[in-house]
Amino acid sequence: VSDASGCSMIALLHTGAAKFPQNLLPRARQAVCSLLSAGVLKGYGSIVSRKLASHGFGASMAAMSSFPPQRYHYFLVLDFEATCDKPQIHPQEIIEFPILKLNGRTMEIESTFHMYVQPVVHPQLTPFCTELTGIIQGMVDGQPSLQQVLERVDEWMAKEGLLDPSVKSIFVTCGDWDLKVMLPGQCQYLGLPVADYFKQWINLKKAYSFAMGSWPKNGLLDMNKGLNLQHIGRPHSGIDDCKNIANIMKTLAHRGFIFKQTSKPF
Repeated sequence: VSDASGCSMIALLHTGAAKFPQNLLPRARQAVCSLLSAGVLKGYGSIVSRKLASHGFGASMAAMSSFPPQRYHYFLVLDFEATCDKPQIHPQEIIEFPILKLNGRTMEIESTFHMYVQPVVHPQLTPFCTELTGIIQGMVDGQPSLQQVLERVDEWMAKEGLLDPSVKSIFVTCGDWDLKVMLPGQCQYLGLPVADYFKQWINLKKAYSFAMGSWPKNGLLDMNKGLNLQHIGRPHSGIDDCKNIANIMKTLAHRGFIFKQTSKPF
């Protein structure tokens, strides 16, 4: 059946767009992309891609069909760094707040939000914290408070069109700590509200275990190793960790994995 379908679609493309009823072209494009995504035209990929290009379907359409469509328009990759020591200090405070806006169709990074945050309860970073995260005192001194950073996040979300009810987006973190423990805990301590968009997320560790059948004990390091990916930047840099998460997601998506929410509703 797949061979017959493939040959039929290639024959159709050979006839030329000019000979095809114009009112049916959108449906034809959709059908071709569906067959490519489903793997029905496996083995005909290069031929179909050339024909798509020659008839104005565009290279981007072929790229779109290289992996199944995701359930979300955008993934918002987030990875906090916070004040820390051994033994652990309380309360912990967010000191790095990075977000990468990942296009759910292409799995490419479209926009970045990245700010450092001034801690107020323990304003002096410990040597342990600096060694772990690479964040030095001068990077947080004089920076906005968490309340101010959260206001800027909301402004960025609005500017990026992410507050539009018709746009489906979800945060992605490496574990549940960032949005289940760290942000709500600090907001509660400071008497700040938590925006609804922070209340559902995808735990990449769970997604990876669903896709690969093994739990990544060492987080990003194990996931990169399992997918034969080079680690980006330094571990425990928030922005570098976000780039690694995005790279892992892109790799899993190209393997056909569909990302779903893993957090339970608040």
